[in-house]
Amino acid sequence: MITATTTTTTTTTTDIVAKLWSLCNVLRDDGVTYNEYVTELTFLLFLKMLEETKKEDRLSKQYRWAELAKREGLDQLDYYKRLLLDLGKPETTDELVRAIFTDAQTRLRKPTNLKALTSHINQLDWFSAREEGLGTLYEGLLEKNAADKKSGAGQYFTPRPLIDCIVRLMKPQPGEVVQDPAAGTAGFLVAADRYVKDKTDDLYKLPAEKAHFQRHHALNGAELVPDTHRLCMMNLLLHGIEGGVALADTLSPDGEQLPKADLILTNPPFGTKKGGGRPTRSDFSVTADTSNKQLAFVEHIVRALEPGGRAAVVVPDNVLFEDNTGRRLRTWLMELCSLHTILRLPTGIFYAQGVKTNVLFFQRGKTDKANTKAVWVYDLRANMPAFGKTRPLTIADFAEFEKAYGSAPNGGDKRKDHGEDGRWRCFTREEIAGRNDNLDISWLRDTEAEAEEALTEPEDIAAAIIGHLKAALEEVEALSEELDPNGDAETVPPTAEAAE
Repeated sequence: MITATTTTTTTTTTDIVAKLWSLCNVLRDDGVTYNEYVTELTFLLFLKMLEETKKEDRLSKQYRWAELAKREGLDQLDYYKRLLLDLGKPETTDELVRAIFTDAQTRLRKPTNLKALTSHINQLDWFSAREEGLGTLYEGLLEKNAADKKSGAGQYFTPRPLIDCIVRLMKPQPGEVVQDPAAGTAGFLVAADRYVKDKTDDLYKLPAEKAHFQRHHALNGAELVPDTHRLCMMNLLLHGIEGGVALADTLSPDGEQLPKADLILTNPPFGTKKGGGRPTRSDFSVTADTSNKQLAFVEHIVRALEPGGRAAVVVPDNVLFEDNTGRRLRTWLMELCSLHTILRLPTGIFYAQGVKTNVLFFQRGKTDKANTKAVWVYDLRANMPAFGKTRPLTIADFAEFEKAYGSAPNGGDKRKDHGEDGRWRCFTREEIAGRNDNLDISWLRDTEAEAEEALTEPEDIAAAIIGHLKAALEEVEALSEELDPNGDAETVPPTAEAAE
């Protein structure tokens, strides 16, 4: 929700984020990469923010910000290394502290660089940061990292305008369990929580037990990558959310332990499991024999939804058209769920992956038969401008889609087909069956080629080229991994456009 204070907040927060980000240049000669720098900052900011929020009782007395900041030289660096090691030990009683620091290691080698970081952090305008929200500051840092093409962090960062659009349409409610089985840095969960808080005066309009549920039990999920999980936990903490996201592989038995959800919002990883590995879930049937991660995540989402529960999930195009396992999954999905809406996303918003993407909106049925009656498709890809550094994705880009979607989270409002010249079309279940359940539906001229030719920023052009090369390489690797001893390809096709 945009408020009257947005401009001031953005200016101050952006200034602090820029100062923090500029320190990365100081550390480049210490061999610290962009992603490592954000992880390093997370350790330091966690200590500093506990001091600022007067929650240092979560730490043992010998390991606190003031003690670290006052030290000098090699003594400070050695102390910092002991701090990271000890706070991450299994005997650390605070679960969040243990999650942040488990297997934590510093990438800093020069004492002068650690001193530069602690000194600059101390000099920031922490009063303004607290006033505007420490979570806003940290999200700004994550967004800066993801937006920088050299960091490569875009693989786990969904564009904020897209997240906010999805959350506005799905309307999370107090008392609902919201899940992200591929949480990344918790963008979807934080946005869902913010939506509820905006509607309830920061939870003050809720009874005490419901407010407690929202803070401690409403949000859950899993994240596989340890360093990303640290960023996720930090982001949740600074937004007043305690825990909820496990360091786990959703496609393993750990995923079966995630609570059933009323709402699932997610952007799962694209591509194949390393080494051609298959899901190890005992409850999987449709995707049990595929290494295609995004197909397997869709099966998890359907199984994790409560009857009547709803989901919005970002998937690459191949989920819509792959044969064999892909087709069986789509048929199964449309039987168990009402797949009421598909949003074809513009190209250029996921350069880290170099893929074409969509959002599937569906509701789990009360029964397991014939739940999809019709699928509405909105084409936001054809004839769109070239998105990149000079033309970022904005909230305004989704305005017409949101209007067409309507106010009902499960697509229940009366909708009007815009015809062959419009972006909004309806296709009956019978028409889709006539396409062999291929949901890769387009009718407008796709100007992706012209869009990419129109890119002018060298960073955007390079990122687009790298994205396409990575996608091609992953396709070749997937095919190689899935050849059987006789040299015949597995019945499950490789991911057409894959990315880690």
